[in-house]
Amino acid sequence: MQLRHIDIANLTVSAANMRGKGKVDIANILPSVRARGILVPLMVRPNDSPETFEIVAGKRRYHAALAVAEENGGECDPLPCAVLDDADDAAALEASLIENVARLDPDEVTRWETFTRLVKEGRSAEDIALTFGLTEVQVKRTLALGNLTPRIRHLYRDQKIDAVTVKHLTLASKAQQKEWLALLDDPASYPPRGSSLKAWLFGGDSIPAKAAIFDLANYEGELVTDLFGEDTYFASADAFWAAQHAAVEAKAAAFREDGWTDVIVLQPGQYFNTWEYERRAKKKGGKVYIAVGHCGDVTIHEGYISLREARRQEAGGGGAKPTRPEVTGPIQNYIDLHRHAVVRSKVAAKPMLALRLVLAHAISGSALWNVRVEPQRALTDAIAESVETCPSEAVFDVQRRAALASLGFDAEAPTVTSGYDGDCGISGLFMRLLELSDEAVLDALAIVMAETLEAGTPLMETLGRHLQINMADAYVVDGALLDLVKDREVLDAMVAEVAGQQAADANAKATGKVKRQIIADCLAGSNGRAKVVRFVPRWMAFPPSAYTQRGGVATVSRAASVEPLFSSQGDAEADGPHSDANAANAPEPVAQAA
Repeated sequence: MQLRHIDIANLTVSAANMRGKGKVDIANILPSVRARGILVPLMVRPNDSPETFEIVAGKRRYHAALAVAEENGGECDPLPCAVLDDADDAAALEASLIENVARLDPDEVTRWETFTRLVKEGRSAEDIALTFGLTEVQVKRTLALGNLTPRIRHLYRDQKIDAVTVKHLTLASKAQQKEWLALLDDPASYPPRGSSLKAWLFGGDSIPAKAAIFDLANYEGELVTDLFGEDTYFASADAFWAAQHAAVEAKAAAFREDGWTDVIVLQPGQYFNTWEYERRAKKKGGKVYIAVGHCGDVTIHEGYISLREARRQEAGGGGAKPTRPEVTGPIQNYIDLHRHAVVRSKVAAKPMLALRLVLAHAISGSALWNVRVEPQRALTDAIAESVETCPSEAVFDVQRRAALASLGFDAEAPTVTSGYDGDCGISGLFMRLLELSDEAVLDALAIVMAETLEAGTPLMETLGRHLQINMADAYVVDGALLDLVKDREVLDAMVAEVAGQQAADANAKATGKVKRQIIADCLAGSNGRAKVVRFVPRWMAFPPSAYTQRGGVATVSRAASVEPLFSSQGDAEADGPHSDANAANAPEPVAQAA
């Protein structure tokens, strides 16, 4: 049997195909083919005409590929095919029956996990292709998923990223992948996908200044800034590459002087596929690979050797071909499940060890974990600016930076999960956490938990009560909120709270703008009005309350179902100091004329 990719125009359905007659139903596989293409090879045999083949097994996939090609204007990649010998119809029918009974797992990320494990055990891409009935090209495409960050792999597994986009992302550097994820998380941005992603990655002649590893202050060429002054680019690609290549050579020389036995500078656009290499320390012959992207970005991979070289070292230089493993798939499954049973029984008895595992999973994710950071989506720019500049955000930024530093992540990362580069894997991250004190782990866990708290949920009400939060200690009313208050009845009540009932009555027929100004003057102590301090609108307090009989405000009852998680003594204790939070926060009415 030969495995190869064949143009769809050279394929026809054989009469021996067990699905050869009747209407073709492709409804349940068409979405998968649209998203990921044809994963399982078709079984074909040579036709009478040269270079043409008839499909023995895979008619539905063939018709699904035709449908997708029609949707894409006739464009279709060659289909993976297993070419059978030119046998009789009985053999072809047998192959068709086998193919329809036994099918491969269509989850490509699961395949990647399996293939990566086999590669580490010494199997080549060719060996894996023969074992699983795939072409070597398919195996290499699957292994290329190792170039992706864990989060992108999870999104692909959940079918939130299409196959074409993932294919191009495997060519991106880790920095480009993080930049693409930032666009994905930004509701105001549209991350490039599909074929447009390739242009975004390669960048053409628009090389951003941030790609330079040389000192821009000494750069004699011209830099161009966009209309908004947010990004700077090199006016001349040739001038940039001359300076960049010189800087790369300088870095390579510095690594050689530092004792690395070999420093390899890859050609621009040549990708460093992690699955083709294995980590080795400098003392054990590890090398440095410097990869230069199409956009000029430089990524340095320290301490790697090729898998071939690693196998040669393990075999004592003989280069012997790996033998068939003694453990079959079912035996390995038995081993894995029994080891899992023992390990988890031990983990369950060690809470602090489990705590580190929870933090490692929350930061890096896994096939069974999906942790997302609260996006804090603001409906207007004014709300966004108000939240970003509030005192509590400044305090949390300091706390987050401290956690990033203790974990050894980039202190400038916007979140802890984005600061994790994914290179060390979840096992490496867990080993790093074992080195930290319990106090440092708890601090980092608190930051990750705070980053992933969902806004506007009953849990927020419960936490506010449990922590006995008085909003007046951390919050000051600003113009962003006042500009949003348009309701006349609410404005009258708020004026009465800060300026007194007399002032509210005197300005009952005034415009909303006048009433908002009265509130602002009272809070600032301007325009002859007495300053009111520690004022918190009723909606903001824990628990919140309404200004009118109409209500519409989230109440503390929403949190009743989760309150017992924090206090075994019930609501009475939680309500104690804050049984009337609004009364405690509200200022005394001030009798003041308009």
